[in-house]
Amino acid sequence: MEYEAVIGLEIHVQLKAKSKVFAGTPAGFGEEPNLLIDPTVLALPGALPVLNRESVEKSMKFGLMIDAKMPTISRWSRKNYFYPDSPKNYQITQLAEEAIVGPGEVEIELPGPSRNVMGEHKKIRINHAHLEEDVGKLTHGGNTSLVDYNRAGTTLLEIVTEPDMHSAEEAVALLNAIIMILRAAGLSDCDMEKGQLRCDTNVSVRPAGTQELRTRTEMKNVNSLTGVRNCINFEIKRQAAAYERGETIVQETRGWNAETGHTYSMRSKENAHDYRYFPDPDLMPVKVDDAWLQRLAATLPERPFDRQRRYMADYKLPYTVTSVLIPDLQLCEYFEASLKACGKNPQQTANFLINEILRELAAIGPEATIAQSRIAPEALAGLVEVVEAGTISKQQAKEVFAEMWTSGKPAAAIIEEKGLSQSNDSGALEAIIDTVLADAKNISLVAAIKGGNDRAINALKGQVMKAAKGKANPAQVDAILRAKLA
Repeated sequence: MEYEAVIGLEIHVQLKAKSKVFAGTPAGFGEEPNLLIDPTVLALPGALPVLNRESVEKSMKFGLMIDAKMPTISRWSRKNYFYPDSPKNYQITQLAEEAIVGPGEVEIELPGPSRNVMGEHKKIRINHAHLEEDVGKLTHGGNTSLVDYNRAGTTLLEIVTEPDMHSAEEAVALLNAIIMILRAAGLSDCDMEKGQLRCDTNVSVRPAGTQELRTRTEMKNVNSLTGVRNCINFEIKRQAAAYERGETIVQETRGWNAETGHTYSMRSKENAHDYRYFPDPDLMPVKVDDAWLQRLAATLPERPFDRQRRYMADYKLPYTVTSVLIPDLQLCEYFEASLKACGKNPQQTANFLINEILRELAAIGPEATIAQSRIAPEALAGLVEVVEAGTISKQQAKEVFAEMWTSGKPAAAIIEEKGLSQSNDSGALEAIIDTVLADAKNISLVAAIKGGNDRAINALKGQVMKAAKGKANPAQVDAILRAKLA
């Protein structure tokens, strides 16, 4: 029998906030264990939670970025469970119907037929996104388990999708789209290696063509895009094989073992009533009005895919170039600042940025960002201008760029120092071209060009450029050569 997968995700994102969501303790990563704590984080007697406004507003910004229905009142609940990484033995969270972000949708792009071709775009529905506090981190070794409460209380936004996805590729595409949105709006760095984004995958399978929702399993805390893809694919195959053997799928929580490529049973799946949710008596509801939403909306950037479509339409940038630019808002801002300073040839500006500057940044290290570029946007604009003016060739521009990166000097100064300016003296250039055409060894080339072999002209151009010591304008060489050959 052919089966169809039904997939939903629960995405846990650590929002960037100076302090924890219900405590004044700084939020951070990489500190020595149990330094980022206070009486509230440790749930000491008499310590009361105080809501972090920054966490609330960043959650609301996410909602605005996905066109979510924003509730007018948002409330807090206690989710009760005993586990050593939770000092209070309950978690302050929100029920779906009282969440800070209501239903919305996220645009995704599926892989195209090749890396150079845009894939299909579609919308995935978001059920809601609610605010809650993160828990501590357990470390197990030998007969000892240690707990670090530095992460406890960090702001978490849990984004819950509808079961709209039917393949691992769609799930990964959704994660990529959400990461782009969160980074573009400055809400989270989404560094999965630091635990800033984790994903629970909910998977069930059903006979293709049917609409029933069958029993699902949940794989907890998958912490890489590759892990999400492989985990979902394995679980689809496992459940389909179980149905083929006449077995029943039980609702359960499963783990993912990246080394073996298998999921494994952990425990039976809890339902909401198992957690004994009840309203938190220490926290007041949050009232959201239109004025507050409008103030936040005015601070938001363009949505990534909207920006991509604009770049392709207004600047005629190819899909391959825009695909590099749009995931990085700082890169887009650099590009637009350079274009504003120059106002010429957005394609040339983008090519220098993604080919030359990103290559140099990669040499610095994997963590390097455009903020570390040794060439300012205005300086790049100056390089584009001299290429557009025909002062230097594109090949010479690479030499000038390398010197700009090393010395920090502007393009014009380097061109003057090195004497790189191209000659536009048509009389001198014609004399060189006449000499090349008159050379006996080029008789066959000239005949080939006149016979319709247009590519053969490149060999003549090379000889002219060599005779001119690279200072001839390539466009002018081409025009004069063609005129004489005609």
